Amino acid sequence: MEFRWGVRNLRRHPFRTALSIAGIAVASAMLLDMVMLRGGLEASFADLLLVRGYQIRVTPKGTLPLDSEATLPDATGLVATIRSDPGVAGVAPLVATSIYGRRVAGGDSLVTLFGYGIDPRDQGLYQLLRGADLAADDSAGVLLSEASATALGAAIGDTVTLLGVLDPQMAAPAMERRLVVRGVVQWLYDYREQPSVGTVVPLMQRLARTEREDRVSVLLVKAKSDADVEPVVERLRTRLGGAEVNGVADLVRHFQDRMVYFRQLATILGSVSLLVTVLLIGTLLTITVNERLGEIATLRAIGVSRASIVKEVLVEGTALTVVGCALGVALGLVTARYLDEILTSFPGLPATFSFFVPRTPNVVTAILVTLLTGALAGLYPAWLAARAPIAPTLRAEAT
Repeated sequence: MEFRWGVRNLRRHPFRTALSIAGIAVASAMLLDMVMLRGGLEASFADLLLVRGYQIRVTPKGTLPLDSEATLPDATGLVATIRSDPGVAGVAPLVATSIYGRRVAGGDSLVTLFGYGIDPRDQGLYQLLRGADLAADDSAGVLLSEASATALGAAIGDTVTLLGVLDPQMAAPAMERRLVVRGVVQWLYDYREQPSVGTVVPLMQRLARTEREDRVSVLLVKAKSDADVEPVVERLRTRLGGAEVNGVADLVRHFQDRMVYFRQLATILGSVSLLVTVLLIGTLLTITVNERLGEIATLRAIGVSRASIVKEVLVEGTALTVVGCALGVALGLVTARYLDEILTSFPGLPATFSFFVPRTPNVVTAILVTLLTGALAGLYPAWLAARAPIAPTLRAEAT
């Protein structure tokens, strides 16, 4: 009975009800987006780091992966030391540097490229899109991203020219190599339209002029199981005193510290959306109750209990919240996708990174919080309706 009354009362003022539902939908969409933003940043970053299964990063002391131009010396010795750990399943050395390329069509103009030096037998940096991967000892082949293939005008099987860092005295490249394009890949940590190329580690070290010291930028380490990660990290920290060793959980914590303003923004805007929901529902139901005091007093006079009146008002608030929340979820998912495209277009962010991650727990949390808030917002109007005095209210209505 209370449900029928609540729905009937909402239908009395369709335009006002529609406006309230629209406001609740917007507030729900904002709350959902902020919940996805708050939890999605860390989840997306962790997923990005673990996409190839490497749970540990070894970097120069005091730095994070690719956070500076610092490098690790004696990479061959480091790899051997790490591989000797019983909990390690694989080690992927990585050299990262800026190099230059010459277009296939010829000419003197150079294209600035980002170069990766990788070990194809054990790598966690790319996914092959087409063509073939590099062999372990392939010093005559190169892998291109879509952006670098376009910039160089190269296709699989073409020969491209890569040039190392410039010699400051000669104003000329220290090294020049002609390489055959083996395949086109997606580099997992590239930002959008980043022209990147990859060769085997020794060749990229020569292009970067670090081959004598056998330097690499970072070592990606894969533990045999997730349970082995923390023990391996502790052992490597002891054995590699001159390097920084971090598990993905440690990197996520560093990331959270750097992105704390996004979390604060999400908390503030999410709280504002809840406040808007409370005000909308509370105001609408209070107006409705005041307009219907005579009707409520009549119902009380013929024996309808206070509890039934309270239930009827709460049903109105819940119905508004449910409909508005359903629309808000759809609106929130659409706006999150649009906002994500804007934010991920900022320079320096990996193309595969996302700010808004629509994970089921996030969506369910936003829905439950909105529904609970909407139900609580109806308590005050319900209290007003239940305490309305019968006789004075009826006399006031009669006059």
